[in-house]
Amino acid sequence: MDIILTVAVPACALLALAAALFNSLRLRRLSEGEEAQKKIAKAIRSGAGAYLKRQYTTVAVIFAVVFVIFLALSLTGMMAKYTPFAFITGGFFSALSGFIGMKIATYSNARTAVAAKSSLNKGLRAAFSAGSVMGLVVVGLGLTDMTIWYLLLKFVFGEPEAQIAQYMVTFGVGASFMALFARVGGGIFTKAADVGADLVGKVEAGIPEHDPRNPAVIADNVGDNVGDVCGMGADLYESYVGSIVSAMALMAAAGLADGAKILVPMLIAGAGIIASVIGSFFVRTKENASQASLLRALRTGTYIASAIVAVAAFPIIWFVLGSDKIGVYFAVLCGLAAGALIGFFTEYFTSAEYKPTKDLAGTSKTGSATIMIGGLALGMKSTVLPVVIVSAAVLGSFFLAGGSLESPENGLFGVAIAAVGMLSTLGITLACDAYGPVADNAGGIAEMSGLDPEVRERTDALDSLGNTTAATGKGFAIGSAALTSLALIVSFKTTVESYASPDVFHLEITNPAVLIGLFIGGMVTFLFAALTMEAVGKAAQSIVLEVRRQFKEIAGIMEGKAEPDYRTCVDLCTKSALHKMILPALIALVTPVVTGLILGVNGVMGMLAGAMVTGFLLAVFMANSGGAWDNAKKYIEAGNYGGKGSDCHKAAVVGDTVGDPFKDTSGPALNILIKFLSIVSIIFAQLIVNFSLIK
Repeated sequence: MDIILTVAVPACALLALAAALFNSLRLRRLSEGEEAQKKIAKAIRSGAGAYLKRQYTTVAVIFAVVFVIFLALSLTGMMAKYTPFAFITGGFFSALSGFIGMKIATYSNARTAVAAKSSLNKGLRAAFSAGSVMGLVVVGLGLTDMTIWYLLLKFVFGEPEAQIAQYMVTFGVGASFMALFARVGGGIFTKAADVGADLVGKVEAGIPEHDPRNPAVIADNVGDNVGDVCGMGADLYESYVGSIVSAMALMAAAGLADGAKILVPMLIAGAGIIASVIGSFFVRTKENASQASLLRALRTGTYIASAIVAVAAFPIIWFVLGSDKIGVYFAVLCGLAAGALIGFFTEYFTSAEYKPTKDLAGTSKTGSATIMIGGLALGMKSTVLPVVIVSAAVLGSFFLAGGSLESPENGLFGVAIAAVGMLSTLGITLACDAYGPVADNAGGIAEMSGLDPEVRERTDALDSLGNTTAATGKGFAIGSAALTSLALIVSFKTTVESYASPDVFHLEITNPAVLIGLFIGGMVTFLFAALTMEAVGKAAQSIVLEVRRQFKEIAGIMEGKAEPDYRTCVDLCTKSALHKMILPALIALVTPVVTGLILGVNGVMGMLAGAMVTGFLLAVFMANSGGAWDNAKKYIEAGNYGGKGSDCHKAAVVGDTVGDPFKDTSGPALNILIKFLSIVSIIFAQLIVNFSLIK
């Protein structure tokens, strides 16, 4: 039985990678169009590749320095001996998943535009297939990385299951570190280009989006790939791995990790891979479909995948954990239900099909100030239901898994396995998210290469849907981050108790260390968001000045007689992103260590709790405000409130430019931050216990 279960996990990982390869080969057989489409696609591909090369070179140096520090700590016994090497593999696979997703996206954008010439359904299938490669590569490589380490620790190094679980929870730090750089750097790049292009192109010059006369238009399209594909892929790779390893650690703490039982979280993730592959076959639509119909097409695939996981998880729990632990199955259902509900309500607050975004578009009638006020209020209101849903999922999974206040171990494992359940269908959920940038690029290529207006209408429909699915994906990622972060905080407590006695913790709110830690945790999320927002603003200023310069100095650019200097804008975004991504990442790395060395483990617990609560709320608020502003603009561009070029449209563009870094830079990066703080705290736990000023 143990051998069968051990083989099942890598088999599912290989299935994901094989399905991704099949989809990529099928996409490569599609036509990339005529020379005009190929030229634009090549420019986007070249810019994205150049950025990633420079980013990975920069990050490799930082990884090398951190590896040496980790190795020194492991040699002195202050860190698990395997952690430095797992740090490298986690970062490598995280970077590889983002790189593969970006490559296939940049090879699919022109093919999607050409497919949309035939029908809306073919355009949808092409873009979704590209997204599915991203989703399947993330889950496939994530499960591969964990499987390799499990097999090494168990069969080569002979470690017991409980110790394996304790080691593996620290292995997420490499993935988290890489995700932080990828998400922040990519987010700065994409939104600097987007904001700069919109402010000068749409607002000042009055030219359409993706107009080839705009010097920042190629940088904007490159940004869609390095931020919304590569950055998001690394982000959700980290979420996926983090949820599984934290569940394994809490499983060991609950005394359930003997033999092959420890594989239960990975088996559920494997079932999710099979479900995602099956669900992807059900994503299709009819010609001239409405936004509601397009949403239904994607939702059908994700709901079918969730239903398959719900069925498959039952025998996994029953036969592996035992019938007496069937409550864990209902914890998995709590996670699946919470993911679906968070996705639905995120869609409700951000889609132009529903009242909140339509009402927000209406506030543009009185100018940009009122649409800004309305968007901020919408984002704040939208935090209520995710908090209720996550709270219900935590409460339900805790007690259904057999937890109690006197003996919480089983219940805490239930919370962790709920996060695994929520992320189990990531293969298809991420496909729905990653499809959006491909559709956006396809629309840009259709516009710049002068394809028929009918093609542009189809790509606009796919792009608008992509805004909603991207917002839904961000809500899904943030919700899973809250559950995973909670599990990691408990793992930190368990890790500390393995180095010190349990009475080291005094977690009363009246303990000054806890109270100060809460303030520090709340502060660091706002500081992190401020630094990333500021980075976008400064980078966007350089793009605005460059675009204005080119409009002024390059004769014939506005008449279409001269070609803009696209390369300079790409280079400006690249330099800004690489320079500005380092400080937020270092703050995230240093904060838990400094807090721990001064305030001790109680201060760290307060810091983690404060960061989790404020980070979750701030991330939901920023993602939903940004998504609503974007779709309010698109609702006006569809012909409402005067349509493109009207005063309402100009006001909506201002809202959208503010919302861009909200939803695509600062907001998504916060869900990495709250987990990264926990993982860093875990790997430095022994150092904090031994050398903190306050015991």
